[in-house]
Amino acid sequence: MPKIAEIEYTPNPNAVKFQLKEPVALGFPKSFPSKEIAEADELAKGLFAVGHVVSVFMQEKWLTVTKDDGATWPELLPKLAAPIRSAPSATGHAPDQAPKREFGALYDPNDEVLKQVQKVLDEAILPALAADGGGLELVGRHEKQVMIRYQGACGTCPASLTGTLAAIEGLVQKEIDPELVVISV
Repeated sequence: MPKIAEIEYTPNPNAVKFQLKEPVALGFPKSFPSKEIAEADELAKGLFAVGHVVSVFMQEKWLTVTKDDGATWPELLPKLAAPIRSAPSATGHAPDQAPKREFGALYDPNDEVLKQVQKVLDEAILPALAADGGGLELVGRHEKQVMIRYQGACGTCPASLTGTLAAIEGLVQKEIDPELVVISV
């Protein structure tokens, strides 16, 4: 059962990050942008059942819950603690046997540009986003346009569509190709 080690407020006022003592996702993040998608995961389903939850994002030993404006954190946090504490740990895979990341149809695993972009994201961007309870996935590429999708606290954060996106694009242009454009989908 994952126990809560710490609760952190994020730059997004509608998102809170729970640091856990046990993992809830191994090998790749789990994103639940709606109650319907959360039906397949007991922990996410339990968090949505509390009410006022609009998304859940899990990665390793932390998870981020994003709420609507109908509730405050002081009234919601105690209710969210129960499903987190009762959820099973995500153990069962040896670290080297954890599931690999799977991508959608736009993502070509043989695309050298996407491999370079993923490396830049993994090294320079994802750790910073994770520190604030968020993440992103590389959706794909069309010519010089790289598509990303924000997750967790970043999914509804106003900064993700302005400063963060510009910073990602600047780094990708500097490290890979100055003509690449990064868009959020």
